[in-house]
Amino acid sequence: MNFLQLNGLHFAYPERDEVVHDVRLQLAPGEIHGLIGRSGCGKTTVLKLAAGLLTPQQGQVQLQGQHVQQPTAEMGFVFQAPTLLNWLTVLDNVLLPLSLHGHVTDSQRAYGLALLDQVGLSAHSNDKPHQLSGGQQSRVAIARALITRPAVLFMDEPFAALDAITREELQRDFLALCHTQGTAVLFVTHDIGEAVYLADQVSLMHAGRLHAAYPIGLPRPRQTAMRYTPAFNALCEQLRHAMDTTL
Repeated sequence: MNFLQLNGLHFAYPERDEVVHDVRLQLAPGEIHGLIGRSGCGKTTVLKLAAGLLTPQQGQVQLQGQHVQQPTAEMGFVFQAPTLLNWLTVLDNVLLPLSLHGHVTDSQRAYGLALLDQVGLSAHSNDKPHQLSGGQQSRVAIARALITRPAVLFMDEPFAALDAITREELQRDFLALCHTQGTAVLFVTHDIGEAVYLADQVSLMHAGRLHAAYPIGLPRPRQTAMRYTPAFNALCEQLRHAMDTTL
């Protein structure tokens, strides 16, 4: 079953040439799908179209059979900057998507604490964001995105600003959370290794078009040691070759 469908999307910003051309993509329930490509190829625009943050000039986005015209409660978002509110505690930042729509219940607060525990921050629930490291702030942003139990998560370079070791740890923990919740993910990255480690399938974009989709046949759960295996390196090499040959 196609859970999320992008059907022939076209989009151009005002007074600019078309940046997305006839993009077609299908995402299955619980699937993690990566978009890679060089800067300016249209990856983030496709992500925004899929999430209802932009409206295509042609084509249609469907989520669970419904036409997407704006972001819905079924969606969660994680962007490169955590964008936490400095005057709120860590827990209240996690609960923010719920508190914006009314009173937070005891069970919702308990779930927020459980998410913080899963991202290794249970001891920091009463801290303020400025007391956390960059990696810890990114973990809070992921917990906040998952607090509504979204069916699909949209992510735009969420780990790009982190050091390599922190990034790998956060990728591992993120995969465990998605597996627990059954959350589907569409994410944008420039990092081929990150795409291979996280995704079930990776689509290559160039000049506004999706050129090809590559299945990532690595077993789950993904382990850090997998990054050093011949199978992992072969997939990275295949994607890099594909990027080079679409210039």
